[in-house]
Amino acid sequence: MPAPAPCGTEPCDENCAKKKEAKEELNREILDEEWEAEKKAAEDKKKKEKKQYKILGIMFEITRKRYYFEVVDEVDYKIGDRAIVDTARGKEIGLVYMAPKMMGEESLVLPLKPVIRKATAEDNQQFETLKAEAEKANNIGKEKIKKHELPMKLVATEFTFDKSKLIFYFTAEGRIDFRNLVKELATIFKLRIELRQIGVRDEARILGSLGICGKELCCRIYINKFDSVLIKMARDQGLVINPSKISGACGRLLCCIKYEYQQYADALLKCPSMGQTVNVENSKGRVVGINPLNEYLYVDVEGKGRMRLNLDEVSFDKKEARKQHKSKKKTPEEAAMKGLEAK
Repeated sequence: MPAPAPCGTEPCDENCAKKKEAKEELNREILDEEWEAEKKAAEDKKKKEKKQYKILGIMFEITRKRYYFEVVDEVDYKIGDRAIVDTARGKEIGLVYMAPKMMGEESLVLPLKPVIRKATAEDNQQFETLKAEAEKANNIGKEKIKKHELPMKLVATEFTFDKSKLIFYFTAEGRIDFRNLVKELATIFKLRIELRQIGVRDEARILGSLGICGKELCCRIYINKFDSVLIKMARDQGLVINPSKISGACGRLLCCIKYEYQQYADALLKCPSMGQTVNVENSKGRVVGINPLNEYLYVDVEGKGRMRLNLDEVSFDKKEARKQHKSKKKTPEEAAMKGLEAK
């Protein structure tokens, strides 16, 4: 630390007011530094001591939704087992899709609901019975929807595990006035009725199918939350904008279009935009094709025709390129397929 500056007056003794003030300022700086060091050490210690939770991954078999629950017993849960868990709508039975493991609180959304117990043979039998009854209720629901002439499609039906509520999942173009339908269904089943409207992507997840890749739909295997998928993502990856090629079983854009999009988006920032003029040695050319991941371009060079060039073989206005990448307008074909976008 620097020594206190002399006050500039002579003689300078121990009672000098300026010298005292300088010493007090120096002490404050030392204390501030010590306090900052102690605070940082306490924060580092707190990070290391963050609470760990024993987590079990549970999937509900009708909706295929996946959630984390806290294991509060010493039971050995394995993938494929069923377990009874506490949920917002009471006790429910679910399928274990992830074996128990320790996770830090920074990776979780707290508070966590607990796993009550491993499903017994009686629990499994009750679940199978409820599924069979829900299938019958589904047929009745379809008949009543037809009777009331409602523009809705019934997708699935399930009872809560305590059989206190019957839930009908349906799709529709807009809002439906189904009050009379609910009254009739409540009279038939004599319990609480819930009609829950879902989207077409949820419908595909519940019903299941195979994707164009030949595998089971990603949304049914592991996707829990649907992200937005836009036409721009397909265009930036150089995909042919053809509904039969880029849409999934739900009729919306394939979820997998988003998987690698960020890599393409980052790579495109290093490239000129389509149609941009670039400098090639002593000539100029217009960009007619881009392969951003492999960092090469197809350029229509004046007097030479179309050439394949590496990115480092051309020079261009990067600021203009970024501006065009961000402001690129949709073609009429892309605008016509806006309804395919999954949001």
